[in-house]
Amino acid sequence: MPAAEEQFDVVDEHDNVVDVMSRSEVHRRGLRHRAVHIFLFRSSGKMLIHLRHADKEEFPSVWTSSASGHVSAGESYDVSAERELFEELGVHAQLKKFGRFAACRDTSSEFTELFVAESDAELKVDESEITDVRWLSTSAIQAELAETPEKFSPAFRLIFAAYISDQQ
Repeated sequence: MPAAEEQFDVVDEHDNVVDVMSRSEVHRRGLRHRAVHIFLFRSSGKMLIHLRHADKEEFPSVWTSSASGHVSAGESYDVSAERELFEELGVHAQLKKFGRFAACRDTSSEFTELFVAESDAELKVDESEITDVRWLSTSAIQAELAETPEKFSPAFRLIFAAYISDQQ
């Protein structure tokens, strides 16, 4: 028997829950929903980016945040960020909320919260989600983004730019 399809909170333009629907229906109809992104840093200051698996429904085979994912129906952004960091990278770390981004075309209609964490723990990468990982300085990421922005997901480009702007 197949697993039940993931359920998402559908939200209005103010991020208030208005309905609950299946993942496929939310995506098919382009409805607003919620997501998290996590930037994971080593104590050396290098940040992890990962290459999305080629089988991903949206933005396959592009670089993106250290970990990211949808907020499940009834779940908080905070709980979702902890879950995604562990599911995708096998890491538990103290997460610091950086900011929230409005649902827009670049975020695929997702209200998105960015969390930042630091850990030197060994990764246990979910190979069904992630093809490759790299640890880079933020300046190296900026240089790659400037040279080949198409190699990165639109949401990552938006979120990373805001993060860098805040750090300067």
